[in-house]
Amino acid sequence: MTNTIRLTAAQAMIKWLSVQMTPEGERFIEGMWAIFGHGNVAGIGAALYDAKDDFPTWRGQNEQTMGHTAIAYAKAKKRTRAMAVTTSIGPGSTNLVTAAALAHVNRLPMLIVAGDVFANRRPDPVLQQVEDFDDGTVSANDCLRPVSRYFDRITRPEHILSALPRALRVMTDPANCGPATLSFCQDVQAEAYDYPEAFFEPRVWHIRRPAPDARELAEVADLIRAAQNPIIIAGGGVIYAQAEETLADFSMKHGIPVTETQAGKSALAQSHPMNFGASGVDGSAAANELSEAADLVIGVGTRFQDFTTGSRAMYKNAKVKFVSINIHGYDADRHGAVGLVGDAKITLEALTTALGDHRAAAFDAGSRAAWLAAVDAHCAVPSDLVALPTDAQVIGAVQRASSDQTIAMCAAGTMPGALKLLWQPSQGGYHMEYGFSCMGYEIAGAMGVKLACPEREVICFVGDGSYMMANSELATAVMRRVPFTVILTDNSGYGCINRLQKASSGVPFNNMYVDCNIEAQPAIDYVAHAGSMGAHTVKAADVTQLQTEIIAARSRDIPTVIVIETTAQHGPGPVPNTSGGGTWWDVAVPEVGGIDRVRATYIENVLNQRTIN
Repeated sequence: MTNTIRLTAAQAMIKWLSVQMTPEGERFIEGMWAIFGHGNVAGIGAALYDAKDDFPTWRGQNEQTMGHTAIAYAKAKKRTRAMAVTTSIGPGSTNLVTAAALAHVNRLPMLIVAGDVFANRRPDPVLQQVEDFDDGTVSANDCLRPVSRYFDRITRPEHILSALPRALRVMTDPANCGPATLSFCQDVQAEAYDYPEAFFEPRVWHIRRPAPDARELAEVADLIRAAQNPIIIAGGGVIYAQAEETLADFSMKHGIPVTETQAGKSALAQSHPMNFGASGVDGSAAANELSEAADLVIGVGTRFQDFTTGSRAMYKNAKVKFVSINIHGYDADRHGAVGLVGDAKITLEALTTALGDHRAAAFDAGSRAAWLAAVDAHCAVPSDLVALPTDAQVIGAVQRASSDQTIAMCAAGTMPGALKLLWQPSQGGYHMEYGFSCMGYEIAGAMGVKLACPEREVICFVGDGSYMMANSELATAVMRRVPFTVILTDNSGYGCINRLQKASSGVPFNNMYVDCNIEAQPAIDYVAHAGSMGAHTVKAADVTQLQTEIIAARSRDIPTVIVIETTAQHGPGPVPNTSGGGTWWDVAVPEVGGIDRVRATYIENVLNQRTIN
């Protein structure tokens, strides 16, 4: 006879999660972020209290930013560990849609346990219930379906026996990795069931490393041998596969230069001689010159996104071909590329064996030195410290104050493009959420990165626009004594989109405060605001003071927020500049109206762009 243990469904879920382990002997789900409401407080809340000594619970300020913290933690852990988030029914669940979409786009694991309506429907409709007049099975949680890799509705206590392993299987699958959502009916959370004791035996989850197909491997090896000007685009898949050293060895042995995506940046340290910097719209002149001449583009763990490829217009060689090394066939076959499906580390190792001593033809390595010299000039201390600094000059100040232990992180606005182009990280010293380019990720994400990497210094770049969208997890970081440094650049509006707007239509409107239809310009005291949540705050008068304050922040056990005013008029971004590649980016341009110069540029690039397929 099978031995059983009687628990509520919520108690059984938490007990099971607490014994799901990594090969290193750590919990795969480190703990659960929770804001309790009537849809989860009685069931899941009670279960978390009972298990507080074995499975930690953390209180956040907003469901979306709790999700961002969990996502950043998983990203910083290279998808080897994750966190869970629980919400109440209704707005608590829909607040998580943005975070789930962010995790989905970036292929990052997060477990969402969302309270739901009553399965028995006795009190139907309950408070906050979203009803579909034609479908009695719909609730607010159905909004999470398209942004979840796995979705299940728990309407019986025994459902978790299959739903939980399925959720973890998705989260630990490198090909299908993403957010898993359990829509947990609130009455079922509190129902008791006799669960098999064997269900709670500790389980170790191994992340598989599929080897490439022999035929695909041979085809790609032949393409590399035949290429005269091959390049590599390193994406986030290199880091998640922990293939950084393998990529470095591969590029050196076979003489193939490496360019980077946002997610792949810092797979190679900027000091590595084969690292030619960022690819694409926000790319380096060195990387984009190599890309234009390339006859073979080898993507490793990348999706060939529009920023990376200049909306597919960057590759000028008429004979250019594409190879995509990726864990999932969906990504490996993008844009007509020759797909090589497999784990990045295992595949690069197999490919280097197949290539033997083959080396590509020599290329001009001087462009790398010229580009880095331009970066140094762009980021140097300004001669006029009275004038507002550019974002590049702010980045230069932070760079000079940083060390090999620094992780720079960001998400949206001007800074992602500027950092991708100008930040010179050590290996692993860069964390960017740019798949979803989600404003509001930064501060919550910084806390997640620091929780994942407590031994490293975390510096968060955030603009005033993103700060205004989501800043409340500063209070959580203060409560939990999670120290990181926030560089809050204030340019009085949405400076990045303002520049894009002017470039595409010629007219600034509704982005900078000065261009809004308002009676009075706001005078937001960011120092006072951040300080009111308990953070150490200071306003830097110039970039030299900024450097000093960054160093001082290292002695604190709470977040430090350093505010510095910047100009919105220039700096790296979608508009070409002296240290960037100036690659085309396909954005909508008014067909009628606007300015002739912009329309002419759009027509030239759209008519002449090279599509990959």
